[in-house]
Amino acid sequence: MTERTRWVVLNTPGNPTGSAYTTAELRSLAEVLLAHPRVGVLTDEIYDEIWYGAASAASLAAVEPRLADRVFLTNGVSKTYAMTGWRIGYGVGPAGLVTAINTLQSQTSSCPSSVSQAAAAAALTGPQGFVQDTVRVYRARRDETVKLVNDVPQLSCTVPDGGFYLLVNCQGAIGQFTPAGTRVENDEDFARHLLDDQQVAVIHGAAYGAPGYFRISFATSTDVLTEACERIATACAALTSSAPSA
Repeated sequence: MTERTRWVVLNTPGNPTGSAYTTAELRSLAEVLLAHPRVGVLTDEIYDEIWYGAASAASLAAVEPRLADRVFLTNGVSKTYAMTGWRIGYGVGPAGLVTAINTLQSQTSSCPSSVSQAAAAAALTGPQGFVQDTVRVYRARRDETVKLVNDVPQLSCTVPDGGFYLLVNCQGAIGQFTPAGTRVENDEDFARHLLDDQQVAVIHGAAYGAPGYFRISFATSTDVLTEACERIATACAALTSSAPSA
């Protein structure tokens, strides 16, 4: 951080890795932030409930209450309550900052749909058993998808702490050739090969600043995930170390 630094952006559990900071790591970060009182912290915690640890996901404001007046926490209903189409998020922070945000937002989109707001309020204040049930399903899907991906020789991935994504290392496929004779130069080429060869859509890692990787979402049925992983394995098996003969 320098004199020009005004904000630290913290996304945990993160997209696309699913990784999360531990309480000890957040405490260490908090010590640095306490030494820089002009720096605010934007914490994106939209995946905080889709969490596979025994205890709750750690939050910076809870770990270090002395930072509370410098933290702007953002969250929403899209992930926890599977309400992506309702487009409702929210922020919690110092009154002055919230007032400034409201002033700007009121002149751009006026307000979110009243129906969406009512639905979000019902989700946030209603029974929460659905959330735990969903996380159990996500965990099973995560474990199965990680196994299937790691069974493919050119691919590997770690087990995410939260969220519903895998960031898969595909560097073992880079430099190989497709059946059409095209060399896979990077992760975008690999993602295109999956789409062209097996009609599997993934997001290439360079879009997230992670070249050599691609992202899978496991927020779908186990049957779909199993078939997708089988197709990915087939696409990888079709790659060769040298260009096919004409």
